[in-house]
Amino acid sequence: MVRNGEIGLAEAKRTLRRYWWLLPLSTLFLGGVGLGASFVLPKRYTSQTMVLVEQPTVGPDYVKPVVTEDLNHRLASMKEQILSRTRLQPIIEKFGLYAEVRGRVHVEDLVERLRTAVEIKPLEPTPGTQSRQLPGFYVAVTFDNPQIAQQICTEITSMFLEQNARERKQQATETTSFLSKQVEEAKKNLDDQDAKLAQFKRQYLGSLPQEEQSNLNILTGMNAQLEANTQALSRAQQDKAFNESLIGQQEANWKASQTGQNPETAEHQLGALQEQLTSLQARYTSEHPDVIKLKSQMEELKKRMAEAPKNNPSANGSKQVSAAEPPQIQQLRAKLRQDDINITDLTKRQGQIQVEIRQLQSRVQASPMVEQQLKELTRSYQTAQDFYNDLLKKRQNAGVAGDLESQQQSEQFRVYDPPSLPDRPSFPKKVYFAGGGFGGGLALGLALLYLIAIGDKSMHTERDVELALKLPVLALVPVLEALSQGKSQAPKNQPRLDAIGTRV
Repeated sequence: MVRNGEIGLAEAKRTLRRYWWLLPLSTLFLGGVGLGASFVLPKRYTSQTMVLVEQPTVGPDYVKPVVTEDLNHRLASMKEQILSRTRLQPIIEKFGLYAEVRGRVHVEDLVERLRTAVEIKPLEPTPGTQSRQLPGFYVAVTFDNPQIAQQICTEITSMFLEQNARERKQQATETTSFLSKQVEEAKKNLDDQDAKLAQFKRQYLGSLPQEEQSNLNILTGMNAQLEANTQALSRAQQDKAFNESLIGQQEANWKASQTGQNPETAEHQLGALQEQLTSLQARYTSEHPDVIKLKSQMEELKKRMAEAPKNNPSANGSKQVSAAEPPQIQQLRAKLRQDDINITDLTKRQGQIQVEIRQLQSRVQASPMVEQQLKELTRSYQTAQDFYNDLLKKRQNAGVAGDLESQQQSEQFRVYDPPSLPDRPSFPKKVYFAGGGFGGGLALGLALLYLIAIGDKSMHTERDVELALKLPVLALVPVLEALSQGKSQAPKNQPRLDAIGTRV
């Protein structure tokens, strides 16, 4: 008797000994059903191929690929495109698939049936490798005709290969085109920045930071020139004043000699010339032209005094009247005109030097502001140049990558195993159906034995009697069973498991 649904070892043995025939019966029945179903169900054949991803012949260190998207994402995207209605409907029409139901079923349902028949499985990387790159994928097509399954698998595989090559080439072309436009815009921006920088340098020529030191050096030289010019102008003005005093004296002496009112003798003139020579020697050296000229005048005067007749006293006190000025006065006048010219030139030069000094000072003062503006323009120009060079390098790399795509030397899909022609169906498999039937029959037999054990209410032990009758067991009556012929005799006093309880 089973209590609370718990079956003990004794109950299990008793039930199995009595109903053992249920297990082989259910196992053989369901096994036969499964095996029969494998013959009855429609056959499905699976054609499979493996596509590997070949790495580019030129490493990424030399030519950076334009397609950097993960292969898993690209494969998922290509799968959605290839298994779309636009791509699968031509396959249905090409091979005449589902001809028996084409008139009764909508096209979308036929496409969905073909989509479920195609399976794309990624090929997992080899364990132990550090690369996480997808090495390839499987394309499997299941159909009721092995030849049609192989043809569909070949078509789907070709679509994957063409789609991958087309997308990579298109992306390389679009990348090159986009970078070319960006390079043109960057080149235009760089030219604008270059023009601004050149215009700024022309506008502030002389005030640029690299010219500041040269401006300071030039300014120092101009100050020295101004000082020298000032000194030369002062000397020229002094010479003019001195020459004016000399010419005044000479004119007074000459006019007096013409009117006969000057009692000055030749000795007195010689003394005046000696005083002038002393004054000039105090200012100039003996090589100065004025000193040399005055000395020659004194020598000429001494010579005339020596040649004058000593016996004619009237000649000592009178001079011939001359209508023209003496050469000494004419020389002094020429020298005075030269002094005026020198003073004018020095004054003009002094003004020019002062203007140049003011310009240099303004340039030096403007250098910090010009340097700041130049830095901003230079920084903008350098940024534009770096951006242009970077885009130019990327465009060149994209062009080389596009050439690799055209020459099929980049990452490519290669069919490692061609689509197989299945010689046995992938569904239903007799071994699986028969094994499943046998296993299901065994499980069904065990379930039936369990239900029989649960439903058994007979009493076989003292405990069963006490639980069922609520009375204590006083004695056991053994059951003696005759032994069959040819078998050993069991002990006569061996009791059965059945017990009878009596009430006192």
